[in-house]
Amino acid sequence: MSVGHSDSDDEGDGTPKGGQGSRVATGQLARARTVLRRVMQNRFAVFGLVVVVALLVTAAFAPWIAPYEPTEQNYDALKEPPSLEHPFGTDTYGRDVFSRVVFGSRYAVFLGVVIVGIEMLIGVSLGLLAGYYGGWTEAGIMRLVDISLSIPAIVLALAIAGMLGGGLFPLIVAVSLVGWRGFARLVRGDVKSVMEEEYIESANAAGLSDFRVITRYVLPNAASSIIVYATLTIPTVILWSAGLSFLGMGVQPPKPEWGAILAAGRGDIDSAWWIATFPGLAIMLTVIGFNGLGDGLRDALDPRQVR
Repeated sequence: MSVGHSDSDDEGDGTPKGGQGSRVATGQLARARTVLRRVMQNRFAVFGLVVVVALLVTAAFAPWIAPYEPTEQNYDALKEPPSLEHPFGTDTYGRDVFSRVVFGSRYAVFLGVVIVGIEMLIGVSLGLLAGYYGGWTEAGIMRLVDISLSIPAIVLALAIAGMLGGGLFPLIVAVSLVGWRGFARLVRGDVKSVMEEEYIESANAAGLSDFRVITRYVLPNAASSIIVYATLTIPTVILWSAGLSFLGMGVQPPKPEWGAILAAGRGDIDSAWWIATFPGLAIMLTVIGFNGLGDGLRDALDPRQVR
């Protein structure tokens, strides 16, 4: 979505005049309220928002919510089914599955935020450069993206994680180096559209630096798309992280990461179904929640609907 700016709104250094800054801030606040209202009118988005808030609260207050330490073993309570004492039952080592799932939310939030942040840093930067400068810069960056996209994502992630070995850091690197490509293509397309606007020509004619034009005019016009795409990317990152941990190339036991808990319980699915079921449900609910919120934000930020 493009929002035009006139160079008459700026003084010589490109900053807004006195009253203009407050008017812009007021307009942005009104638009934020409109977007929030539209999100709240979408039931799926509201459900997603509730799930995401619940996940964040659980991650923040995990030590107070979980009744046991996630790695505490109790050999007198091996593979006990769900009960009042252990709502999600216990695993092979007598560890409380509910406590492990609760603490696993911390890994989900941490990995989702950190990995998507890294993907945004790489992808948005390259997309801005490609779209703004064009020419050989664009051709080189987009060929890099095309070559990267020619390799199946799962193969690339497994190869990177395998070379670096299992663990939290290799997991972050592997998933980050797979996910940045989508941000680059998205931002490049948005920037190409913005560059056709007259106010970009006016800003360049006024002598503003490339950095000033990009940060003040180009990037804000791509912000809505970036926010929506990031929200929809977080559940994908959580799935990828759980998948690599499930395969033994991510977070390693006995750390309570959802994929690792699933992997530990897959061998007992017939005799102790609860070990793998509850972390699987946590992953599913989290993915649905973020997708619902992302869809709601996408509809609310649609320039054809926001008034």
